[in-house]
Amino acid sequence: MTTTTGTTTTDTTTTTTTTTRTVLFDEIGGPEVLKIHDVELATTPGPGEVLVRVDALGLNRAEALFRSGGYYYQPTLPGSRLGYEAAGTVEQIGDGVTEFAAGDTVFTGPGIEMSAQGVYAERVVLPESALVPRPAEVDAVTGAAAWLTYTTAYGGMIETGGLRPGDHVLITGASSGVGTAAIQVARRIGAVPVATTRTEAKKQQLLDLGAAHVIVTDGGNVEGTVKETKRFTDGRGVELIFDAIGGPDFRPLAEALIPEGGTVVAYGWLDPRPAELPRMADLKIHFYANSTLTTTPAGRRRSTAFLNQGLRDGAFRPPIAEVFDGLDRIQDAHRLMESNTHTGKIVVKL
Repeated sequence: MTTTTGTTTTDTTTTTTTTTRTVLFDEIGGPEVLKIHDVELATTPGPGEVLVRVDALGLNRAEALFRSGGYYYQPTLPGSRLGYEAAGTVEQIGDGVTEFAAGDTVFTGPGIEMSAQGVYAERVVLPESALVPRPAEVDAVTGAAAWLTYTTAYGGMIETGGLRPGDHVLITGASSGVGTAAIQVARRIGAVPVATTRTEAKKQQLLDLGAAHVIVTDGGNVEGTVKETKRFTDGRGVELIFDAIGGPDFRPLAEALIPEGGTVVAYGWLDPRPAELPRMADLKIHFYANSTLTTTPAGRRRSTAFLNQGLRDGAFRPPIAEVFDGLDRIQDAHRLMESNTHTGKIVVKL
């Protein structure tokens, strides 16, 4: 609930403020450090800013790392905010905003610095560049599960990895949010997705999402993954590996590529152990961060067009692991994320 708390008047402007329920944390740690506070918020956005009512939050692995001190930049403590992906509705725009108007439905995400701009809140004020349009027919829960996963899959596999119709792509850790999106993105362009997952329990879900073949790794056995990939592709291998894991398996996994050289796109590093780079002729290795695409105007335009068309025509169906009701469930949502027992996206609906 957001309530008006006061006004400040200067010679030229009057600023109205409210308080809005916001998740903050004062120390790094587990889900228990996340607390809800009433935070003051200006209801009149500044130049280039947009006031957004948050309708649903999409949780990401990066937020658990940020909260626990393991992300590539550190939270500003005490009182750090958290989160960057949400589906919301524009309530008011500041001077100079041209791409949005009150009532527009939006995704948040591009370029957000979580300590200062985190979206775990009922309302947020963000720069115009941190928003992209969401089709009005896409509900908030679906929207909260879509932006990061599909733009990462698009940017990593297509723009960076050069995936083309008819190519085979090996998607590791495919039951994650990005992994499930990658299956659907590959299918949409006519490529053939081969997915890996650690347990048999998630195999059928990945097949239902469109994976042409699913390899159960039982928590390891990279040699078996390579062998099974070669068997499925009649000995040829895949043109692209889209990898979220890294670690010691990074080098031997490259043996699953086509013999004349292929491409590896690493977009995550879930295994923190050291890795060796593969030594193969004509091999291309890219380390992909979604910010390289979505923080540029042209990149936002391309990735958003691809995402929204897939959502409109039903090609993109983000699987939802669980929907938690309200910010008061944020600790429970983070506990589920850390359990690694889910398939797809965890969403908090406000």
